[in-house]
Amino acid sequence: MELFLDTAEVDEVKEIASWGILDGVTTNPSLIKKSGRDFKKVIKEIAEICDGPISAEVTSMDSEGMIKEGLELKSELPENVIIKVPCTPEGLIATKELSSRGIGVNVTLIFSASQALMAAKAGAMYVSPFVGRIDDIGHEGMDLIAQIMRIWEQYPEIETKVLAASIRHPTHILECLQLGAHTATMPTKIFRQLMKHPLTDSGIERFLSDWADVENAGNA
Repeated sequence: MELFLDTAEVDEVKEIASWGILDGVTTNPSLIKKSGRDFKKVIKEIAEICDGPISAEVTSMDSEGMIKEGLELKSELPENVIIKVPCTPEGLIATKELSSRGIGVNVTLIFSASQALMAAKAGAMYVSPFVGRIDDIGHEGMDLIAQIMRIWEQYPEIETKVLAASIRHPTHILECLQLGAHTATMPTKIFRQLMKHPLTDSGIERFLSDWADVENAGNA
């Protein structure tokens, strides 16, 4: 599974990239606003740290505007930047046009298997179902991942990757792994939680304590 970081904070990208496991980064207008920085400068800095796909989202709602923005972003930003568009009819038009030009597209805000299929047929490189937001309305977000993966299994000609988004806790990641999702994007805190375990901490403390005893005995 590809592990993507969902952030617009450059320091967070540096931290997770230093672990040697970061495959890509997703951003969105809300994350850019939270960073308080210039959109293109942030994307450029992130793309220079991580050589995997970096999603830069368009803000136009009509296909003509999305295509124009996508082409501008591809011309001004590093090669590994891909274009993120919403899952709407206009977004599908933009996806078809951009993908036909060899530009990677991440179709976001997907909440049904039918939306994922339409985006894949339009040529999306990634489709991003939002697990956590489905949980928020009282349904099971992971059921959507399961539905999409079953469809993908029936049609091996589909090359679009399923990118699980709106990840809220480590269990979401483990369930995505079990279901065979190709990619998951998560905030920095989830990366940290995935690496944290009390038995690891207690084991390190015990090893260090025992080694201190060894050193003290040798100096006696």
